Amino acid sequence: MAPSALDDVLRTQRARDFFLARQPILDRDQGIVAYELLFRSAAAGPANVTDNLAATASVIAHAAELGMENVIGASPGFLNVDAAVLMNDIVPFLPKEKVVLEILETVQVTDDLVARVAELAQAGYVFALDDVVANSENVQKLLSLVDIIKVDISGMKHGDLGALCAHFKTQNKKLLAEKVENVAQFQTCLDLGFDYFQGYYFAKPLVLTGRKLSPSQLTIMHLMGLLLSDAATADIERTIKRDASLGLSLLRLVNSAGIGLTQRIDTIGQALIVLGRRQLQRWLQILLYAEPGKRCNAAASPLLHLATTRGKLLELMAERIKPGNRNTVDIAFTIGIMSLMDALLGQSMNELLEQISVADEVREALLSRSGIYGDMLKLAECTEHVERSNCSQVAELLEKLHLSSDEFNALELTAFQWSESVSRSTG
Repeated sequence: MAPSALDDVLRTQRARDFFLARQPILDRDQGIVAYELLFRSAAAGPANVTDNLAATASVIAHAAELGMENVIGASPGFLNVDAAVLMNDIVPFLPKEKVVLEILETVQVTDDLVARVAELAQAGYVFALDDVVANSENVQKLLSLVDIIKVDISGMKHGDLGALCAHFKTQNKKLLAEKVENVAQFQTCLDLGFDYFQGYYFAKPLVLTGRKLSPSQLTIMHLMGLLLSDAATADIERTIKRDASLGLSLLRLVNSAGIGLTQRIDTIGQALIVLGRRQLQRWLQILLYAEPGKRCNAAASPLLHLATTRGKLLELMAERIKPGNRNTVDIAFTIGIMSLMDALLGQSMNELLEQISVADEVREALLSRSGIYGDMLKLAECTEHVERSNCSQVAELLEKLHLSSDEFNALELTAFQWSESVSRSTG
């Protein structure tokens, strides 16, 4: 496809209602190693894409608005491709060092297609086979040219899954389990030797009766409570001083290049004055997800990425819907960040909200997804789970919040960029 033809496709796509989503791909330590980039129609439902060439072109266009690295960070991006995309000159627009091309299960594997995949693989492109459920003839035709096999585990019997896994392992292929929706499924796939995992099992709260928070988590929760109740600065300072690691983290933060100070800050009291309560609260909310000692690196934590993206996205929506209203913006950010605390801490949201005093509108949004903040949170969740049928309400929510698809995509891309920068700073 010539550049002018690509421009025609992109102009057509901008006139339609679409939204971009990125789904994390995790390794065996549950650290993020890649993202799958998806582009779906908001008006017709999340999975209703009939023109994969147009959809892939749209992914390229929207990812390019901020730059691929700002959307997916240093990790590679997985993109769905069909025969129309593979046989077209659109592929060279994709940076081969940043993408993995997923060949859709619906592709008819012809000799011409095999030759094209071989040509692109020779040029340095990495391929995955998508939604594999059996060792089919199509799979066999492409097996020598692909590095990754994505296995759709939904509905598969344990014995069949184990046999399929063992077969591809003998072929030295990396295995990616997709549609992993709970911790039990993750553990099964881990035991079978899968290398990578895709699905939102990590964001589902696993409530553990009697679980105790770590000392740092308890301190952060206590500090958040003090801030929300407008406690005296002296009380906040004393609490931080009791946790040496927290105090050091605070001093590192205020002395970082991003703060822009000309002289070094050496005391907790000075740090609190420089940072201010609003930024202190945000820092604590983020730090809760980046607590040291977790199994995976903080910079690669999927919950940190998801929570910071949600927080920023809700903040940006609030700014757009109610410009100049700082209180609304702060509430929206807090709801986005707190919406995954149950998954992080292994407690029900009801239990968590008993420990922290929050406004009624925050409570209602977190517990029942009600009110304007609840609508914002539902919209963010829908675009994270684009394969779920209930996410056909994206268009309805956009209309309710008076946001166009173009506006929302721009906000989402900015939130992705901010989340990547936060993750790098906490790593």
